[in-house]
Formats: sequence, C-alpha cells, structure tokens
Amino acid sequence: MRSKHVYLLPAACFVYGLNVSQTVIAAEKQMLQFDIKAQRADLALIEFAKQTDQTVIFSFDLAKQYQAQSVFGFYTKLDALDAMLKGTELDAVVDQNGLLSIKLKQINRKDNNMKNLSGISAAVVPLLLASNTQAVAADQAAQENIEKIAVVGSRVEGRSVEDLPVPVDILSAEALENTGQTEVGRMLQAIAPSFNFSSSSISDGTDALRPATLRGLGPDQTLVLINGKRRHQASIIHINTSVGRGTAGTDMNAIPAASIKRIEVLRDGAAAQYGSDAIAGVINIVLKDAEEGGKAAINYGEYSEGDGETVNIDFNKGFALGDEGYLNTTINYRDRAPTNRAGLHGSCQFYGCTELEDGTLLAGDPRELTAPRDTFRIGDADSQQFALTVNTGYELAGGELYGFITYSNRENESAAFFRHNANASGNPVLQDGDATIPMGFLPKINTVIDDVSYNVGFKKSFDNDASIDLSYTYGENSIDYTTSDTINGSYANYLRYEQGLTADEIRTTIPRSAYAYGLELSLQTLNLDYTKDYEHFSLALGAELRTDEFRILEGSEYAYRDYDTVDGVSIYAGLNDGIGSVDAASGAQGFGGSDPASSVDESRDVISFYLDAETYVIDDVIISGALRYDNYKGFGDTVNFKLAGNWSITEDVSLRGAVSTGFRAPSMQQLYFNNVSTQFVVGPNGDLIAEQVGTFRNDSTLAQSIGIPKLKEEKSQNRSLGIVYNVTDNINLTIDYYAIDIDDRIVISNRLGKGLSDTLDAALESAGAGAGQFLNGADTETEGVDLVATWNTEGLGGTLDFTFAANFTKTDVVDLFTPAGSGLETIPVEDVFSAQETSIIEEWQPEDRINLSALYRLEDWTVNLSLNRYGEYTVEDGGRQKYGAEILTDVKVNYFFNENLSFNIGANNLFDVYPDKNTIGNSRSGTIVDANGNTIVSSPGVFTYSRRSAPFGFNGAYYYVGAEYKF
Repeated sequence: MRSKHVYLLPAACFVYGLNVSQTVIAAEKQMLQFDIKAQRADLALIEFAKQTDQTVIFSFDLAKQYQAQSVFGFYTKLDALDAMLKGTELDAVVDQNGLLSIKLKQINRKDNNMKNLSGISAAVVPLLLASNTQAVAADQAAQENIEKIAVVGSRVEGRSVEDLPVPVDILSAEALENTGQTEVGRMLQAIAPSFNFSSSSISDGTDALRPATLRGLGPDQTLVLINGKRRHQASIIHINTSVGRGTAGTDMNAIPAASIKRIEVLRDGAAAQYGSDAIAGVINIVLKDAEEGGKAAINYGEYSEGDGETVNIDFNKGFALGDEGYLNTTINYRDRAPTNRAGLHGSCQFYGCTELEDGTLLAGDPRELTAPRDTFRIGDADSQQFALTVNTGYELAGGELYGFITYSNRENESAAFFRHNANASGNPVLQDGDATIPMGFLPKINTVIDDVSYNVGFKKSFDNDASIDLSYTYGENSIDYTTSDTINGSYANYLRYEQGLTADEIRTTIPRSAYAYGLELSLQTLNLDYTKDYEHFSLALGAELRTDEFRILEGSEYAYRDYDTVDGVSIYAGLNDGIGSVDAASGAQGFGGSDPASSVDESRDVISFYLDAETYVIDDVIISGALRYDNYKGFGDTVNFKLAGNWSITEDVSLRGAVSTGFRAPSMQQLYFNNVSTQFVVGPNGDLIAEQVGTFRNDSTLAQSIGIPKLKEEKSQNRSLGIVYNVTDNINLTIDYYAIDIDDRIVISNRLGKGLSDTLDAALESAGAGAGQFLNGADTETEGVDLVATWNTEGLGGTLDFTFAANFTKTDVVDLFTPAGSGLETIPVEDVFSAQETSIIEEWQPEDRINLSALYRLEDWTVNLSLNRYGEYTVEDGGRQKYGAEILTDVKVNYFFNENLSFNIGANNLFDVYPDKNTIGNSRSGTIVDANGNTIVSSPGVFTYSRRSAPFGFNGAYYYVGAEYKF
C-alpha cells in the first residue's frame, strides 16, 4: 500500500487517518459493535479507525508510549474511545467539523513536539488532515501509513501549526462548504478575515476575474500554490479603476471547491522561502487525494431580487491504482445568471432636450417620453464554468511518482456603458438625421477564460532521514475578448461616404460584434528540493528554474480601426451637406480592439536557489532561518532572508515572531501590456466622460521619448510578533501583529494629458491618447493585527463550536515619486499620481474584517451560523465618500437523511444588507419633464451603489437549497 505524503507547503505534523467520514460525528450517538483487544495505543487507534471508518488524528510517537484497554460490545464512538484510552494520559477531542484528534491531557513540550490538537482544530477553521488507507496491526505498517502533512511556513516535518513561528490558517473542505458559497474566492472571504475579494462593475475584464487580496495589499503581492507548487497568474491586468488597479493576480475561482482537501493561508512574508510575490503571504490549495469514496452534489440559489440564479453541480471520486497508488478526480459545472442593480437612466437619450431654469430637462424628441430607462446592467456578470481536476500518486522505485491536472473554461458576459441616440461619436448620425442605432445600444463584453495546469514529480525518502523531490509544473491562463451588441462608429461613416450606402442599408449591414483581442500568460517551473534531518537541526535546500511567457493577440480590424480618420485628420470633412457625422469614434464601442502594433510575444527566465534551516536551540525554542537568491532576466538579481522563532514560555503560552526581507518582480503584464481603451472618468462637473487612455509598456516609443526607465522589483521588509494561548483544553487564542514596508511599489500613473510638459505633449501627440504608465512610484507602510479565538463545548443537547476571527489593517502611502532624470521629473507628482490612485491603495478595502461563527451539531442535524462584519472604507471618485460598516448574516442547515444522503438549505446575507448608496462619480443623472410639466424620469444616476469598490458586492440576500450523496 502506498505511503501517503501530502505536501502543502513544507512543515508537518504526524497524522494517521482512515476513510474521511464526512458525516463524522453527526451520528455520534449511534451504537456500533467493537472488538478491539488490549494493545499499544497507536495500534488500538488504528483498529478503532478501521472498525468505525472514522478519521483519527494522533501523534504516532506519542500514542505508542501508552497501553490501551480492550473494548468489546456496543458503544458510541466517543464512549468506545473513552473506554479504550482509560488509564492513559490521552484524551479524545472532537473539533467543530466533527474530526477526531487525540491529545495529551497535560502537554509537556519538552517531551513532545505534537501540541494540543484541540487548539489547532479551529484556527479560523478546523484542521482537516485525513487520509484514506488500509489499517494493519503491525508497528512497521503503521509507520508506513502515517500521513505527513507539510504546512506552509517551514520545510521541516514534525511541526504542528501552533509550533510554527508564523501564523497559518488551515481551512478544511467542510469549512469551505459550510459558507454556502459556490466560488473559492467568496468562500475564503467568508472565513478568513485577512482575505478580501472585492467586486466592481463595468470594469471590463475585472468583471470576469475579480482581484483577491491578503492583508489589504495588492492581488500580485500574495503567492498562490497548488499542492505546494507555484501557481501561474491570470493573464489579465486590472487597468480600470478598481481595487488592485495596475496589478495582475491569480484566478482563485479556476479551481473547483469540490476538488479541495484544504487550503492553507500563511499570513506572513515568505519571499525568502518561496520567491517573488509572497509579500503579504502565501495561499496553498491542497487537492483531494482519497483513493476511494466521493460525492455527487447539486445546489441551486438565487438573490432576493429574483436574479442571479445559480446552479452548481459537483462530482468527486477517488480510485485506487492497484495497491500502490490513487487517482482522485473532480468535475464541476456552475451556471450563474447576471444580476442588475442599476438605477434609472435620467439624462436625455435623444437630441432636442432643453434645460429649464430649475435644471430639469424638457423633452424635445417624442421618443424621449417612452424611451426605456433601465438601459444599464450593473452587477455580477453572466457566467458559465466547467472545471476538471485530477490528482494522482503512485509508489515507484521506493518513492512516489505524483502529479495533478487542473482545467477550467469560463464564459462571461458583462455590460459596458449604454450608448444612447444623442451620442454623435459612439452612435453617429446618418444622412437621415437619426443615429446609426436609433434606440441606442448596450455593448456586451464577452470573455472566454481558459486555465490549464499540470504537474509531474517524483519524491523519495531515504533511511538517513533525507528526502528529495524533483518536479515540473506548467500553467497557462488565456482570455479572449469579443465585443457584441456594438458598432464601430467610424465604420458607419465609411459605409456612408466610401460605399455610398443609404441610412437604412448602413443600419442593416453594419457589423454588431468583433473579436477585440486575446491575452495569454504561461509559467513553466522546474523544482529540485532536498531535505535532511540531523540530530540537532533540519536542513532544506533547493533550486528552481522558471520561464514566464506573455502574449497579446491582435483583434479583428473592425474592433480597433479608425475608418474616418488618417493621421489625426478627418477624411470626410465637408462631405455631409450639414447632416450627420463626419468623424466618429474608432473601434468597437464598449471594448475596443488591439491592433497588430500592440501584439506582444515576450518571455523571461528566472533561476533561484534557497537554503532553509530549523532547530530547537533549547527544548522550548524553535529558530528557523531562510536565505534565497533569485536572478531575473531583466532587472537582475536579489537576495532575501528570513529569521523566525517560536518560544514556548509555558505549556499553554507561546510567543512567535519573524523578520524578513522580500520582493516582487514586475509581472509580465506590467512589463509588456499595452493597449488603448475608452475609460469613463469623472469630468470637471462631476459627470462621467469617455476618454481615450493608452497603457504603454516601458520600452515603448512614448516611454523612451520621455526617459522612463525599465521597471525594477518591489522590495519589502516584514516584521511580525504573535502570541498563542491555550486558555483551556477547549479554548484557544492567537494574536499576531504585523508590519510590512514596501519600497518602489509598482503603480500605474494617472491618465497623463497634454499641458504638463512640452516633452510629454510631443509624446502624447504621437501616441494619439492620454497615457497611463507603469512606474516604480510609491513607498507604502502597512500595519495590522490578526486575532483568532476558538471555543469548543457542549450545549443544547449537542456540541457547539465557536470561532471568532478578526483582521485590522491600515496602509499608508508614505512617499510618491517619479523616475529621476525622466521627462516626468519636472511634473508635479500629484499630476502623475492622482489622489484617487493613492486612495485605491489606502482606502478602498475595509479597515477591519470580523467574523463570528458557531457550528451546532445534534444527531442528524448541523447548523452553521456566521456573522461577518465589513469595516468602513472610503472611495475617491470625483468626490470622496466613506461607506459605513455592515454586518452580514449567513446560515446553513444540514440534515443527514442517512450515512450517504444529506440535504441543506441556507442563506448568505440573510437580512438583505446592502452597502451605502452611492453619492459620487455617478452617471446619467437628471430629471426630464414633458411639455405639461409631468415628470418622465428623475434619477440620481445609474450607479445606485459604488461600481468602483464593493467588498461584499451589492446583490442583497442569496437563498439556496442543495443535496449531496456520498459514496
């Protein structure tokens, strides 16, 4: 039978487990027949797990020191354990997910590395460390079946979570399920307060792929791993005005939740251990590896407004590969309908309106009286996703050959700004005096996101306490944009003046969709890791070779071309006989295309070496250190270190802390993305206006003409200090302070326009658009506190488990600067980086996040209740608005019909809470009256809620039902 070694991120605690019983202790009062003879406790626990089909977590070295009693006859699971462990110093504990763990009644750290597992069992969410093996009654076989879980934060096996010198949250599959969410990003947000998954709307690709952040930093300052292997980023870069503007993160929703065994969140800088991006921390997703069993589940829900209907279907199954291996596969399909919380269109859609003395508008065109006012779609995108994961391992040549495959295909449709009739540029007037599309049109942005990765590796442990791991990982993310329900306004003029078509013929023949462009980003990683345990210390070292590739694929000509202008000169001027347009907007309205000159095919090579060491300097003090060297083609090399420690002051109190340096290399998108798009920005009178904004790579003609240097890496300094306090056997508390200073942070500039300097004016004239430029331009300081408290008890006839988790964080921009010696140096820094750019970094995410959850179990029922507080945040968008704190209530009820079948019903945001209504940066506001003074429409604008930042969205209450069958 295979030896199970699951590596999250290096470090470990000893675990023995049998089949994961998802109903766990839901049927804890059920009487089972036992026949367990008196024997060594570790062997008795194996036999218990075998007879109950129940996961049990225990330290092999600890349990084998004790003799268990015989158990014969009918008992409940817990009564059987109590009888079996009578007379020992071992105690059975059930965590809030019903998972059994064995601990010492009195912990002596000097003699045991394994800490009180009841304390580990709910650091934000319970620890799930389950394997799927056959039990044997021999010491040698038991040793082989130990599952060593490598936990992010250390490369040394044998550490519990509490022994680590840095805070780590281990989030079980059941805890993720209990949130009632269907997306991994939303699940993490619901149970890990340091994690944010902000929503925005009408922000192009960001509508389809939301930015995920940790500790209030950027999406690209958190490293994501799959089974301990570096995950590739998404190919998109967030260039619109949203949280994470100017950054590129990882697509958290590409991995189906049903395939996840657990998620580890390291809340500390770890670039010295894992390389670039790990400034805020590391998120490691561990895939299921059971060799038998599985589940089929279906879930349906919708919002209280009757939209956003979502169907989620999961299938997971484990297969044994003979006696030596496993293959676990998951299929997921999710279909989510769009939501819409747009306000009414209050401005005139047709020509001929007259402004009255009181500011109201008198309708002119009779069509204004009956025009639809629900012209916008502001909310979640329409989305369909298919996902597949395969995780496998096979014992070979004394080691394990392992690998995984992940694939997802997601199709999204979101909306852009409505183009009404009275829009000569986007909806040009034809020779009959009417617009090309008379009733206006709402462009749709259609994205197809394909994400694939695969990994293959071989690892082997040797008799001298050494191990080696060689692996190759490939990942690729691609996005294809197609704009539909649109027109190219300049092409309408081309058809009129060049082709001689009538107005009706133009309306019939003008194309309504176009392929805009594509993005592709891939990552290849070759890793070699070696570890060795010596008598007094443990050593790890390794090397990594990496290749990043980034491509921009040109769109169709219709999507980007300006058909009525050449070299900035209108070619049809004077030909309209006074009727209609001669110069209209180029490209597909809503989401323009990318021309051949903007195509990109670039690559970058990286080579890295690391050294890690860890030791008990005395019995109660663990010290660890890490040193890493990285060399990047482009900016050169960087060396970073980390020093961390954990001091067990008493049996129940530990101090932990760390200091480290880190870095984040410029992403491939920041280096090479270039595009000209239409962005809606706040104008002088507070209304949103369309503006052509170009994003230019740093080696572009524009950048070189004004002396902008190449991007260099961001540099960070991290400091953390925390305390772990086991108040009682059932109450655990951790508090961690952190400080993160980042120098040379890469930010995207303000939309640079003419009139700032002669040099810049000349460059912008050549480019034909305002410029947004990636620059090393900011130094920031972040401080915060994480707090986690858990209490497991009995009450109301069942068991009650409480978790309180909170994050308080604040980021300040302490310095803004422009490149020395460049054409921007003479421009005031506030003109290069607007107050809004600073506000995005400092204020657009909640100042605090607090979660209080309770899990109640009674026979065949479980109830999960969670209160989530989202703290205040401020958005600057033409004006400034502070949004108040809100508390959302989530509840989920499960009923286990039998061992296999269960039903659930629940609500997220049960009481239909919305963020404060928007008072800034609105659009299409106004009051229109008819000739008799009757009000046709009166609206503050279409953005009822902020489209820029919405930490928990603005969809309202979501209600759902589901069923699950385990086999």
